[in-house]
Amino acid sequence: MGRSTKLRDLIGAIKDKASLSKAALLSKPNTLSLHLSLLRATTHEPSIPPHDKHIAALLSFGNSSRATASAVIEALMDRLQNTHDASVAIKCLIAVHHIIRRGSFILQDQLSIYPSTGGRNYLKLSGFRDSSDPITWELSTWVRWYSCYLEHVLSTSRVLGFFLCSSLSTVNKDEEVEQVSALTNQQLIREIASLVDVIEETYKAPDSLHVHGDRLLSEVMNLVGDDYLSAINEVSLRINEFGERLRALSFGESVELMCALKRLENCKERSSIQPHRKKASMETFWGLVSEMKDRVGKECREDARMVMIGRRDRACESARLGERVLKSSDSVRFGSGRLVSNGFAFSILESVES
Repeated sequence: MGRSTKLRDLIGAIKDKASLSKAALLSKPNTLSLHLSLLRATTHEPSIPPHDKHIAALLSFGNSSRATASAVIEALMDRLQNTHDASVAIKCLIAVHHIIRRGSFILQDQLSIYPSTGGRNYLKLSGFRDSSDPITWELSTWVRWYSCYLEHVLSTSRVLGFFLCSSLSTVNKDEEVEQVSALTNQQLIREIASLVDVIEETYKAPDSLHVHGDRLLSEVMNLVGDDYLSAINEVSLRINEFGERLRALSFGESVELMCALKRLENCKERSSIQPHRKKASMETFWGLVSEMKDRVGKECREDARMVMIGRRDRACESARLGERVLKSSDSVRFGSGRLVSNGFAFSILESVES
């Protein structure tokens, strides 16, 4: 295993030098520095995450024109979709993740509309396979999961109207509460359900035997862990808002909210991703989820009971009405010239007070 790893490292280093040389020869002068920065941030070197200075250099191109930002996203996506190396693919996805977290507004905007013809990010790499050796085979599983996870983050960000965990979307607590309070019940439920999608996806991270302690994957899980905390905070804010308007929910809205809360509570026992440094906060959060689920469940049961009572009362009223009207001794039969169909005359029974 060690010998094959050294060989793979050597081949990767050769590929990186060849890529840099090719970029220097073929790139246009105005995009050369961009392509060199991208190649340095997404090397073939396994088990080592991109250096922060290389990520920062790549992100800096988002501070100029929209055309340059578009070129960054296009080059990054081309590299991601054309590589067959698992380490390169994961580093490309890490770069995408950093754009979501730290990128400028125009860089994030170009990511959100890529490709320009379709308006949907092309990160789904369900068919990715690097069969060079057992380790890259397992890393391929991480590529497939990580790309799917980032798709969920981008989809949820569209629902929220801002990038989850982005430094650009931070507002003070009072403003955030005010923004959430202005949402309709359906908007709040949709946002909670979408945030739960992200939380659920974090628990689908592969559990690979040969990659424990891998620095590259540790970087991935650190980024995902920060997203997890952001998603938890956003859900908490919306659950607290529902606590203020619970009595105003319709029966259907209560059921939808209950479904989202049950999905969320099912995540509680999956502790692999939960950050231990926030243990007290997490216990508070799960207590909030459990309490709200109980309150919503009580409202659902009460609403269902009222519906059943209403149906029973209508049935009883209908029976009483039938008894009052249909007794021949209490009614008078007469023909109505207005209700004639196919030559048959209908009779109308009119109640007569005794």
